[in-house]
Amino acid sequence: MAERSGADILVQCLVDLGVEVVFGYPGGAVLPIYDALYNHPTIKHILVRHEQGATHMAEGYARSTGKPGVVLVTSGPGATNAITGITDALMDSIPMVVITGQVATHLIGTDAFQEADTVGLTRHCTKHNYLVKSPAKLGAIIHEAFHIATSGRPGPVVIDIPKDVQVATAPYSKPDANEHPSYRPQVKPDAAAVARAVEMIAQAERPILYTGGGVINAGPEASALLRELAEMTGAPVTSTLMGLGAFPASSPQWLGMLGMHGTYEANMAMNRADLIICLGARFDDRVTGRLDAFSPESKKIHVDIDRSSINKNVVVDLPIVADVGGAMAEIIAGLKAQAHKPADLTEWWSRITGWRARKSLGYIEDGIEIMPQRAIADLFTATRATGKDVIITTEVGQHQMWAAQHYHFDDPNKWLTSGGLGTMGYGFPAAIGAQMGNPDSLVVCIAGDASIQMNIQELGTATQYRLPVKIFILNNEYMGMVRQWQELTYESRYSNSYSDSLPDFVKLAEAYGWTGIRIEGPQELEAGIRQMIETPGPVMVDCRVARLSNCFPMIPSGAAHTDMLLDPSQVSGTMNDEAKALV
Repeated sequence: MAERSGADILVQCLVDLGVEVVFGYPGGAVLPIYDALYNHPTIKHILVRHEQGATHMAEGYARSTGKPGVVLVTSGPGATNAITGITDALMDSIPMVVITGQVATHLIGTDAFQEADTVGLTRHCTKHNYLVKSPAKLGAIIHEAFHIATSGRPGPVVIDIPKDVQVATAPYSKPDANEHPSYRPQVKPDAAAVARAVEMIAQAERPILYTGGGVINAGPEASALLRELAEMTGAPVTSTLMGLGAFPASSPQWLGMLGMHGTYEANMAMNRADLIICLGARFDDRVTGRLDAFSPESKKIHVDIDRSSINKNVVVDLPIVADVGGAMAEIIAGLKAQAHKPADLTEWWSRITGWRARKSLGYIEDGIEIMPQRAIADLFTATRATGKDVIITTEVGQHQMWAAQHYHFDDPNKWLTSGGLGTMGYGFPAAIGAQMGNPDSLVVCIAGDASIQMNIQELGTATQYRLPVKIFILNNEYMGMVRQWQELTYESRYSNSYSDSLPDFVKLAEAYGWTGIRIEGPQELEAGIRQMIETPGPVMVDCRVARLSNCFPMIPSGAAHTDMLLDPSQVSGTMNDEAKALV
């Protein structure tokens, strides 16, 4: 076999693995790799404006396509700038491979120019990481890294490659197997556990399907199986923030999102259920609230491919370590084998109907200001009417929760948001990545006036690659969620939450070659959204919404599901001392 440089081996590996897009930013420690990519016919490199943007673009690409996202950055600050996105991908189970340059091997440990201990820095925010010290090992490591990133519970893998390894030569042939000898995630469910799950479902009088991002990660087949399981059991379905779209919001069995800003009916059903069937979720604190008051009457089945997630936060009655799609298929087969007919859930659904009657997502409009909920609802109506494939990304804050509540998803991989880490600056780069992976889709980033500024420099990236991304800013001139908490728990002392000196978003958009649109009143909303959709190329909308509107429903941090605040009338200026102690 002819010898190749380490850089050429890396690029050939990416070709062999079917990589089509790489998001990156060049620097001295990766110039050999960039030289190998020069005029390469099959790999498109997207030049970002900041390495954090590269990681979020890779996340958006991965989440919307199901393919792993690939990032290429230089050593030192290139690698450290990527850490936020790497951690975000770990928390939200996004398959991503991050290739970082490193100083030459003989300089490691000398505090050389742009040296950082990338392996040490990323040890706790990756599934696995490597420092490659020989070009002969590079091919096998690249293939293995992609296998680890995409199998089991997906996540980020970092490959740190010193510059001299990129230049040195070695023979390369495509490895026969990509598997790590000690990495064997359990995919198939235990047959006895499946049989027990079938029995528990058959006996349940108040079941609920609690679903999460794991259903989406398991592929479109898993979402189809979830719909079949819901139909077979007749059970209501709720979801975490990351699981939206796995089950159609148009179904009468859909209760909406649960948790801190979930619906009243979803949270009450979780609290009163006698059986919770948890599918690909992890019982995180934003869902459970106060643990000793969480679903006290229920038995719990937990299906998750990540063994460490089971019994971590909530002790369950029946753990099933497996791919959630495969587990649902086995459970459905077991129910069919017993000629299962849905139990009579009339009384259970009657109670749910009563909770739904509270209309917990309702809001009051004065006709003068645009309510943010109305802006999202009108955006949903307008985008749905286009008949296009629509992908929604969000930044983090109030607008994120309003989008989760009032934009309704019927399919998976259409909702991209930062759940576990709550990363401001995620949504816009993620929209760019999603648009790269789905060039014919209508991609809209719902943002806040504060969050959008975290990675606003990526406007240049969208311009350079002619990506028709739309940004829809709910501009209330505040860091809205921070201000809301300050109002409710700190007697309205708005310490550093007012967004003073905001840019003129329309002029800023135009400076980057975008179209800028401003919407200032309810009478302009419908036309402004329509203009955004119909305008070719990238568009930024500055939608001025009610400045002091709060996001309800809301469960105070650490409170129980039954302690929901449904509207402002339940808040008398500030919370009581007990509620304050919980936050």
